[in-house]
Amino acid sequence: MIRTIVDRRTLLGGIGLAAFGTRGARAAAAPALPSAPVTLNVIDVAGQLQLTQGAMEAFAKANPKLVSKIAFSQAPAPELPGKLKAQQAAGRVDIDLVLTGTDGLSAGIDQKLWVPLVADYGAELPKLQDIYLPGAWKMQGLAENQAVCVVFCPGGPIIEYMPDAVKVAPKTAQELLDWAKAHPKRFLYARPANSGPGRTFLQGLPYILGDKDPMDPKDGWDKTWAYLVELGKNIEYYPTGTGATMKELGEGSRDIIASHLGWDLNPRILGVVPKEAQIGTLAGFHWVTDAQYWAIPKGVSDDKLAVLLEMTRFMLTKPVQAMTYDKGYFYPGPAVKDVPLSMAPKESQEAVASVKRDFIDKLIAEVPSEVPLPADKLVYAFQRWDQQVGARVGK
Repeated sequence: MIRTIVDRRTLLGGIGLAAFGTRGARAAAAPALPSAPVTLNVIDVAGQLQLTQGAMEAFAKANPKLVSKIAFSQAPAPELPGKLKAQQAAGRVDIDLVLTGTDGLSAGIDQKLWVPLVADYGAELPKLQDIYLPGAWKMQGLAENQAVCVVFCPGGPIIEYMPDAVKVAPKTAQELLDWAKAHPKRFLYARPANSGPGRTFLQGLPYILGDKDPMDPKDGWDKTWAYLVELGKNIEYYPTGTGATMKELGEGSRDIIASHLGWDLNPRILGVVPKEAQIGTLAGFHWVTDAQYWAIPKGVSDDKLAVLLEMTRFMLTKPVQAMTYDKGYFYPGPAVKDVPLSMAPKESQEAVASVKRDFIDKLIAEVPSEVPLPADKLVYAFQRWDQQVGARVGK
């Protein structure tokens, strides 16, 4: 049976048909679109709403026959699996779409919480390998066909500093260690389990230091663990989130912090960090990439699933992906290739242009990128950092 997408021509002010392209018959297993509009309940456990909420609201506005309302909520990622499992056990799932990073995604895969979106409904989506940036395609592999990557960031690790306080920035790991020893308590990074920059700093050091196996934190990170312990002797404390490090850099109580691309741009756009702050890299660094996903919990009704599939296709179109430049929070933002900043809304173009560094795109193009550790190894790395590094702060 051939279906027509309701109001397709009105999507994003009339550009939707070109963006979506035409579709043929639905896959046999795909549910039919509902006869009445549905309410969607969306929960964000990754801070993703600032990147994708506008797109979801645009979809709802353009498709009133499909969506009557979208309700948004937020929660910490560790709380989500238990909540979903309880709802699924009771047969009353009231969360329709989860906006998640790799942490919540991996927990859901491990506990079999997600509809296998790409495996079961790949015919309803674009061919992901064809449309994604190479880094986003690698990050999609972490989803194991359970979710769809919707935004992408090359990540880090980079260091950020105030040039009036740091006249010559460290350019190697040894220089950073030497600088920290010479300037006690003036370098800072946040606890990796709760910080994107902290996480990329932790996972990026094995490449910088030439460790035996950057993907094996148990047996391949001897140099990394020793370095972090030594560095920690000159660190006053480890904040529980990245925001505190940005605030302290902006206030002048720290001179160098661990950062990554989104955290470099966004706080300077918002005025938390002065625009004159500079960034640098340490010799030998590789990007440790970052991404966020849409995942649908098992137990969602067929009517809602059908609408969510349409909204996911919408999210992956180039005009909608351009909205994810936002205010630089996940720079660049788009997971889909050939979406330049010039396609973004004017407000985003102006915000990003006001702080964007001329050399960043060259770094993105030329520096090798690596996917994060798989879930089990990342959990091990977090636990070992907490015990061996975090618990010994200043010692």
